[in-house]
Amino acid sequence: MMGAMHVDRYAPSPTSDLHLGNLRTALAGWLLAKAAGGQWLMRVEDLDTARVRAAEGVEERQLADLHSLGLDWDGGVVRQSERLAAYRDAVARLPTYECYCTRREIAEAASAPHGDGYRPYPGTCRDLTEAQWAAKRATRPAALRVDAGGATCTVLDAHAGEVTGTVDDFVLVRGDGQYAYNLAVVVDDIAMGVTHITRGADLLSSAPRQAWLTRALGGTPAAYAHVGLVTNARGERLAKRDGSVTLGDLSPRTSEDVLAMLTASLGLGPCRTTEEALAAMPGDQRFFSGAMWDGGQLVAVSATSRMSMT
Repeated sequence: MMGAMHVDRYAPSPTSDLHLGNLRTALAGWLLAKAAGGQWLMRVEDLDTARVRAAEGVEERQLADLHSLGLDWDGGVVRQSERLAAYRDAVARLPTYECYCTRREIAEAASAPHGDGYRPYPGTCRDLTEAQWAAKRATRPAALRVDAGGATCTVLDAHAGEVTGTVDDFVLVRGDGQYAYNLAVVVDDIAMGVTHITRGADLLSSAPRQAWLTRALGGTPAAYAHVGLVTNARGERLAKRDGSVTLGDLSPRTSEDVLAMLTASLGLGPCRTTEEALAAMPGDQRFFSGAMWDGGQLVAVSATSRMSMT
């Protein structure tokens, strides 16, 4: 793959239908990749097998919704459930230790959560004695954490600029044996040759952590573009109580109607085809602003001066 190639990916979890915020972020990533003459890849993050099984047909509907908006991806669909050996190999290459802390114990010991709700781990289990390890092992299965050694890492975001974060000893393998999100996405991005990552602004605080892990596994961190979220009229991110506003909820509006609404909210004007949207791509910050769903329409909101990690 050419070093100068722009390679982005979209990575939905097939546990619920895509809502307007998901579709808007997907469109933003597709436009950024195609405007740069690059590739837009598709990855299905289906590691949570119980929730995926309970959401039968969701993956098919997600991919169909993207296609209906004119968002086509390059190559086949990568599924995390088929890549467990790669995650196991990555864990074996990293410094790790067992962790027996419950979520409640971490919440009580950790500092205040980031804006995405993430609580940095204070390292409670790192320095246990052998006797303490033995006592903990008798109580519950261990999670496996990476020993990051108190590292910090800086990433470059198209909207927020340089963002520096402390890398805590985050989980690689959960207590139930499932590989963690932060591990799987990094291993996959390296394998897929991803150079650019477009996703929601709520994930900004995880970027330094993932970039650090990328380097630890021998990869080159991607450039980021964190796009403002779609919120309800109260300024809260869309949730099930808002109807989550899927394509199905917007009937009888056509896919072209929805695309026009999404592109307008990105600052491109109402474009009824992806070709029109590509031709309208701007060079300013409106594109990374959020939007508000007022119950019948998607309204662009002004860009914040800089997004914060806290």
